Amino acid sequence: MSNIYRLIIFVQLFMFGCAPNVIDENKVIQKINSLDMNIFSKKGVKLYSIASPNSSYDKIELKLKLKKPTINIFNGEVTKYIISSEESILSDNNKILKLIGNVKLKTLRKDEDTLYADNFVWNIDETNYLLEGNIKFENQNIILNSGKAILGSDNIIEFFNPVKYIIKDANNNNKYEINSENAFYNLNTDSVSFEAKDKRVKSIIYF
Repeated sequence: MSNIYRLIIFVQLFMFGCAPNVIDENKVIQKINSLDMNIFSKKGVKLYSIASPNSSYDKIELKLKLKKPTINIFNGEVTKYIISSEESILSDNNKILKLIGNVKLKTLRKDEDTLYADNFVWNIDETNYLLEGNIKFENQNIILNSGKAILGSDNIIEFFNPVKYIIKDANNNNKYEINSENAFYNLNTDSVSFEAKDKRVKSIIYF
């Protein structure tokens, strides 16, 4: 993923090749309408795609700012996650992708897992995704709430203390609610585990 520098090349080609959609606001900021691009690795593997109806590129700070972005993260040829937000910033030499406001991350699994947050941060050199502020994870079995969460490449979401979780019944109604310190939801096994800091209390629920 360190090859995201290709974005700079792509944006420059996009600006010169699609003049009708580019507004030269000044010599530093260039606006781009209807941005739609794919990012590839050196081996030609598609890493993710970004689409935005309104974006701008700062040539001095090397920042790409997008309004109402939709980002698809791929696993091979298959879309793994779809993420949307109010705005997004790609910065730090194109290594940090941050989504801000009404972040919504969806998996394409049958359980329709959805993860909500105020902010989403991805260091593209790494494989973990950091979510902060008003975290809510929901599918047909459970609702988990916390202030911070990390989604790892192993498909395990770690929710940080304090965590509140609600188990749903067969009719999709809230069955009971429990508070805990930390929680881990495994998207592969559809299970949630809870573990206290002293490691003496641990439980796992499978759905």
